[in-house]
Amino acid sequence: MNRIILFLIVLCSLVACENTKTNLENKDTNEKVSENKENFGIVIHGGAGTILKENMSDSLETAYKKKLKEAISTGYEILKNGGTSLDAVTATINVMEDSPLFNAGKGAVFTHEGRNELDASIMDGATLNAGAVAGVRHIKNPINLARDVMEKSDHVLLYGEGAEEFARGLGYKMMDTSYFYTQNRYESLKKVLKKETALHYTPSKHSGIVAETGTEDFMDPYIKNSKFGTVGCAALDKHGNLAAGTSTGGMTNKRWNRIGDAPIIGAGTYANNATCAVSSTGWGEFFIRSVVAYDISALMEYKGMSLKDAAKEVIQKKVPELGGEGGIVAIDKDANVTMEFNTAGMYRATMNSEGEMVIGIYKESE
Repeated sequence: MNRIILFLIVLCSLVACENTKTNLENKDTNEKVSENKENFGIVIHGGAGTILKENMSDSLETAYKKKLKEAISTGYEILKNGGTSLDAVTATINVMEDSPLFNAGKGAVFTHEGRNELDASIMDGATLNAGAVAGVRHIKNPINLARDVMEKSDHVLLYGEGAEEFARGLGYKMMDTSYFYTQNRYESLKKVLKKETALHYTPSKHSGIVAETGTEDFMDPYIKNSKFGTVGCAALDKHGNLAAGTSTGGMTNKRWNRIGDAPIIGAGTYANNATCAVSSTGWGEFFIRSVVAYDISALMEYKGMSLKDAAKEVIQKKVPELGGEGGIVAIDKDANVTMEFNTAGMYRATMNSEGEMVIGIYKESE
């Protein structure tokens, strides 16, 4: 009898050990699957403002969606193949800078004097390093120069002639200013100047604020509905690193070498691996005063808010309370994405690690 009892005890012990071994093996397998799961994503904008479907021809809408698809796909392929978020952001923005559809690079709007002055910035969420340029006139892709400022200088922001001297030292080709000329942007400037003259408009602290949102006291429907578009991108790569970048031609009819939020780290661009990566678009003066991009990150870090809730708090409450309009695109450390704006529309697109793509233009669901 004792032998039988002893045998049963030993048998139960062996079964228990085998079950424990199996459970541990399953746990190890699950952990390996979790560790090997590749989580990444990318989100872009092409500007926010008075973008209404009734003012958009079918052919122009198709052109915007095609270019947004090209841009987002460019960055996605880099991330999918194990590339860095910085490379994805740079290459994606290059696509939009090279298109006359957007207010950046080739499609930059004109200043009051009939010139093109370009701004850009980029930030690395892993190191919190950043680079920016403002007021450059001969740089085809300002986002590239902003990245070189970050990686090849001791500085964060370079302006005008100094920025271009730095670029020449790196072997950049200086573009003739005629490269940036587009007829529709110049026609927009002429209409604003004509309206100013007709209304005997006197420059004020709001002078030249027309590109993203329109200055209501002298803007006619043509100008208000012109398709402007600062461009930006935020990305998370397979290595868990975030990055963001923004590029713009500023605002139509801007004066006095005005600089907006696009090259200002914390306002137009911000990235931090602990929270999120953000690129802004809108009325720059208000985005600077609100420190929009950093504020979203800070709400996540210090108040524990989700990316979606933090973006909504800033874009739908804080910025409008000051009188500003615009939007942001952002992605957090877990690849959650938000595209928040308080205007009639925002050119935008996103892709996740599964290759699912979403493209939008107008405020309503599309």
